[in-house]
Amino acid sequence: MATEKIPPEKMRLDKWLWAARFFKTRSLATQAIEQGRVKLNGDRVKPAREIRPQDRLEIQAGDQVWMLTVCALSMQRGPAPVAQQLYAEDPESLARRQQQASEHRLSVSPAAAIKGRPTKRDRRQIHRFTDA
Repeated sequence: MATEKIPPEKMRLDKWLWAARFFKTRSLATQAIEQGRVKLNGDRVKPAREIRPQDRLEIQAGDQVWMLTVCALSMQRGPAPVAQQLYAEDPESLARRQQQASEHRLSVSPAAAIKGRPTKRDRRQIHRFTDA
């Protein structure tokens, strides 16, 4: 007997966010929902809120904001290409995120020049500077 898994009609929001690979764990997804960084159809909701296909989500993780529509539900977490089939991102959201990524690549990070602990030579120069 071959049993095929039928996708559910509705599921918990925190579990869907985990399965769609927006958060590494369900507890991180739950925290984000409780902090108001995830909105369902424009409203703040609880982690146990059930979602269905065609629901609209706004997800804020760090400095990135996704505006998307739920296309499918999955009870298990799969690889990234499979997870991307669970939602459709709005074109404006995608363009904004790509713009942010290109700006981030062009900006110089102040921490880029720091490479760990000072060497012996660096330490001597620091001592000469601070003692003089």
